[in-house]
Amino acid sequence: MKSIFTTIILIILNMNLYAQNYRSANEAKGLNPGVQAPLFKAIDGSGTEFSLENALRKSPVVIIFYRGFWCPVCNKHLAQIQDSLQLISDKGAIVIAVSPEKPEYLDKMTEKSGASFTLLYDEDYKISDAYDVTFKPKSKQLFVYNTLLGAHLKETHSDESQRLPIPATYIINKDGIIVWRQFDPDYKNRSTVSEIMKALSDI
Repeated sequence: MKSIFTTIILIILNMNLYAQNYRSANEAKGLNPGVQAPLFKAIDGSGTEFSLENALRKSPVVIIFYRGFWCPVCNKHLAQIQDSLQLISDKGAIVIAVSPEKPEYLDKMTEKSGASFTLLYDEDYKISDAYDVTFKPKSKQLFVYNTLLGAHLKETHSDESQRLPIPATYIINKDGIIVWRQFDPDYKNRSTVSEIMKALSDI
Protein backbone atom coordinates (compact mmCIF):
# COMPACT_ATOMS: atom_id res chain seq x y z
CA MET A 1 0.00 0.00 0.00
CA LYS A 2 2.83 2.37 0.88
CA SER A 3 4.48 1.63 -2.47
CA ILE A 4 1.29 2.45 -4.38
CA PHE A 5 0.83 5.69 -2.42
CA THR A 6 4.43 6.70 -3.16
CA THR A 7 3.96 5.97 -6.85
CA ILE A 8 0.83 8.12 -7.01
CA ILE A 9 2.62 11.01 -5.30
CA LEU A 10 5.52 10.76 -7.78
CA ILE A 11 3.12 10.79 -10.72
CA ILE A 12 1.38 13.90 -9.40
CA LEU A 13 4.70 15.64 -8.79
CA ASN A 14 5.90 14.77 -12.29
CA MET A 15 2.66 16.08 -13.79
CA ASN A 16 3.02 19.35 -11.90
CA LEU A 17 6.64 19.67 -12.98
CA TYR A 18 5.62 18.96 -16.58
CA ALA A 19 2.98 21.67 -16.43
CA GLN A 20 5.41 24.15 -14.89
CA ASN A 21 7.87 23.63 -17.75
CA TYR A 22 5.51 25.28 -20.23
CA ARG A 23 6.58 28.79 -21.13
CA SER A 24 4.62 32.00 -20.94
CA ALA A 25 4.11 34.13 -24.04
CA ASN A 26 6.88 36.47 -22.96
CA GLU A 27 9.34 33.59 -22.70
CA ALA A 28 8.85 32.48 -26.30
CA LYS A 29 11.42 34.24 -28.50
CA GLY A 30 10.82 32.92 -32.02
CA LEU A 31 13.45 32.22 -34.65
CA ASN A 32 15.23 35.26 -36.05
CA PRO A 33 15.82 36.27 -39.67
CA GLY A 34 19.04 34.92 -41.15
CA VAL A 35 18.67 31.36 -39.86
CA GLN A 36 17.73 28.24 -41.80
CA ALA A 37 14.01 27.62 -41.55
CA PRO A 38 13.06 24.26 -40.01
CA LEU A 39 11.51 22.07 -42.70
CA PHE A 40 8.28 20.25 -41.96
CA LYS A 41 5.42 18.26 -43.39
CA ALA A 42 1.82 18.64 -42.22
CA ILE A 43 -1.68 17.85 -43.42
CA ASP A 44 -4.51 20.19 -44.31
CA GLY A 45 -8.22 19.81 -43.60
CA SER A 46 -8.67 17.21 -46.32
CA GLY A 47 -5.69 15.14 -45.20
CA THR A 48 -3.44 16.27 -48.05
CA GLU A 49 0.21 16.52 -47.05
CA PHE A 50 2.10 19.79 -47.45
CA SER A 51 5.90 19.76 -47.60
CA LEU A 52 7.73 23.01 -46.94
CA GLU A 53 10.81 21.65 -48.69
CA ASN A 54 8.85 20.97 -51.88
CA ALA A 55 7.08 24.34 -51.73
CA LEU A 56 10.37 26.24 -51.42
CA ARG A 57 11.63 24.68 -54.64
CA LYS A 58 8.99 26.73 -56.44
CA SER A 59 8.56 29.96 -54.47
CA PRO A 60 9.13 31.87 -51.24
CA VAL A 61 6.69 30.93 -48.49
CA VAL A 62 4.84 33.15 -46.04
CA ILE A 63 4.05 31.17 -42.87
CA ILE A 64 1.43 32.57 -40.52
CA PHE A 65 0.86 30.99 -37.11
CA TYR A 66 -2.65 31.49 -35.76
CA ARG A 67 -4.39 30.43 -32.57
CA GLY A 68 -7.64 28.95 -33.85
CA PHE A 69 -11.04 29.40 -35.45
CA TRP A 70 -12.37 30.75 -32.13
CA CYS A 71 -10.01 33.75 -32.17
CA PRO A 72 -11.65 36.93 -33.58
CA VAL A 73 -8.27 38.57 -34.17
CA CYS A 74 -7.06 35.52 -36.11
CA ASN A 75 -10.23 35.54 -38.20
CA LYS A 76 -9.75 39.20 -39.09
CA HIS A 77 -6.03 38.77 -39.78
CA LEU A 78 -6.44 35.83 -42.15
CA ALA A 79 -9.36 37.56 -43.86
CA GLN A 80 -7.10 40.57 -44.52
CA ILE A 81 -4.43 38.29 -45.96
CA GLN A 82 -7.05 36.64 -48.16
CA ASP A 83 -8.26 40.01 -49.43
CA SER A 84 -4.73 40.79 -50.66
CA LEU A 85 -3.71 37.27 -51.58
CA GLN A 86 -3.39 38.09 -55.28
CA LEU A 87 -0.89 40.85 -54.47
CA ILE A 88 1.22 38.35 -52.54
CA SER A 89 0.91 35.80 -55.34
CA ASP A 90 2.03 38.44 -57.84
CA LYS A 91 5.26 38.68 -55.84
CA GLY A 92 5.77 34.96 -56.53
CA ALA A 93 5.08 33.81 -52.97
CA ILE A 94 2.55 31.45 -51.43
CA VAL A 95 0.84 31.72 -48.04
CA ILE A 96 0.24 28.94 -45.55
CA ALA A 97 -1.30 29.26 -42.08
CA VAL A 98 -0.52 26.91 -39.21
CA SER A 99 -2.45 26.14 -36.02
CA PRO A 100 -2.57 23.31 -33.46
CA GLU A 101 -6.19 22.56 -34.38
CA LYS A 102 -7.04 19.12 -35.73
CA PRO A 103 -7.93 18.85 -39.45
CA GLU A 104 -11.67 18.68 -38.80
CA TYR A 105 -11.55 22.17 -37.27
CA LEU A 106 -9.58 23.84 -40.06
CA ASP A 107 -12.71 24.23 -42.16
CA LYS A 108 -14.20 26.39 -39.42
CA MET A 109 -11.40 28.89 -39.93
CA THR A 110 -11.88 28.73 -43.69
CA GLU A 111 -15.55 29.60 -43.21
CA LYS A 112 -14.82 32.47 -40.83
CA SER A 113 -11.94 34.03 -42.77
CA GLY A 114 -12.68 33.04 -46.34
CA ALA A 115 -9.10 31.79 -46.64
CA SER A 116 -8.36 30.01 -49.91
CA PHE A 117 -4.71 29.44 -49.00
CA THR A 118 -3.53 26.31 -47.21
CA LEU A 119 -4.34 25.83 -43.52
CA LEU A 120 -2.23 23.20 -41.77
CA TYR A 121 -2.58 21.08 -38.64
CA ASP A 122 0.42 21.41 -36.32
CA GLU A 123 0.17 18.03 -34.62
CA ASP A 124 1.87 17.86 -31.21
CA TYR A 125 3.04 21.49 -31.68
CA LYS A 126 6.03 20.25 -33.67
CA ILE A 127 6.06 23.20 -36.07
CA SER A 128 5.47 25.90 -33.45
CA ASP A 129 8.14 24.28 -31.26
CA ALA A 130 10.60 24.26 -34.16
CA TYR A 131 9.98 27.97 -34.77
CA ASP A 132 10.09 28.68 -31.01
CA VAL A 133 6.64 30.24 -30.78
CA THR A 134 4.82 27.78 -28.48
CA PHE A 135 3.58 28.95 -25.09
CA LYS A 136 1.01 28.17 -22.39
CA PRO A 137 -1.67 30.82 -21.73
CA LYS A 138 -2.51 31.83 -18.18
CA SER A 139 -5.46 30.19 -16.42
CA LYS A 140 -7.66 33.29 -16.72
CA GLN A 141 -6.95 33.46 -20.44
CA LEU A 142 -7.79 29.79 -20.88
CA PHE A 143 -11.11 30.33 -19.12
CA VAL A 144 -11.99 33.10 -21.57
CA TYR A 145 -10.85 31.11 -24.59
CA ASN A 146 -12.59 27.87 -23.64
CA THR A 147 -15.74 29.18 -21.98
CA LEU A 148 -16.54 32.48 -23.66
CA LEU A 149 -14.99 31.96 -27.10
CA GLY A 150 -15.69 28.24 -27.40
CA ALA A 151 -12.10 27.16 -28.09
CA HIS A 152 -12.33 23.80 -26.23
CA LEU A 153 -8.57 23.45 -26.58
CA LYS A 154 -8.38 20.03 -24.93
CA GLU A 155 -10.68 18.67 -27.63
CA THR A 156 -9.46 20.55 -30.68
CA HIS A 157 -5.73 19.97 -30.10
CA SER A 158 -3.66 16.79 -30.18
CA ASP A 159 -3.21 16.78 -26.39
CA GLU A 160 -4.64 18.43 -23.29
CA SER A 161 -1.80 20.85 -22.57
CA GLN A 162 -3.77 23.78 -24.07
CA ARG A 163 -0.69 25.39 -25.56
CA LEU A 164 -0.89 27.95 -28.35
CA PRO A 165 1.48 29.60 -30.83
CA ILE A 166 2.48 33.23 -30.74
CA PRO A 167 0.63 34.47 -33.88
CA ALA A 168 3.88 35.21 -35.71
CA THR A 169 4.53 35.55 -39.44
CA TYR A 170 7.68 34.31 -41.19
CA ILE A 171 8.85 34.79 -44.75
CA ILE A 172 11.23 32.14 -46.07
CA ASN A 173 13.14 32.54 -49.34
CA LYS A 174 13.74 29.78 -51.86
CA ASP A 175 17.09 29.02 -50.24
CA GLY A 176 15.22 28.09 -47.06
CA ILE A 177 16.42 31.12 -45.09
CA ILE A 178 14.10 33.15 -42.87
CA VAL A 179 14.35 36.66 -44.34
CA TRP A 180 11.67 38.44 -42.33
CA ARG A 181 9.43 37.94 -39.33
CA GLN A 182 6.71 39.68 -37.37
CA PHE A 183 6.75 38.42 -33.80
CA ASP A 184 4.96 39.92 -30.81
CA PRO A 185 3.76 38.20 -27.61
CA ASP A 186 0.78 40.55 -27.70
CA TYR A 187 -1.70 38.54 -29.79
CA LYS A 188 -3.43 41.72 -30.97
CA ASN A 189 -0.37 42.80 -32.97
CA ARG A 190 -0.18 41.02 -36.33
CA SER A 191 1.68 41.31 -39.60
CA THR A 192 0.14 43.66 -42.13
CA VAL A 193 -0.16 43.09 -45.85
CA SER A 194 1.99 46.15 -46.53
CA GLU A 195 4.76 44.77 -44.31
CA ILE A 196 4.62 41.40 -46.05
CA MET A 197 4.67 43.03 -49.48
CA LYS A 198 7.68 45.18 -48.60
CA ALA A 199 9.56 42.17 -47.24
CA LEU A 200 8.81 40.16 -50.38
CA SER A 201 10.04 43.06 -52.54
CA ASP A 202 13.39 42.92 -50.72
CA ILE A 203 14.00 39.24 -51.49
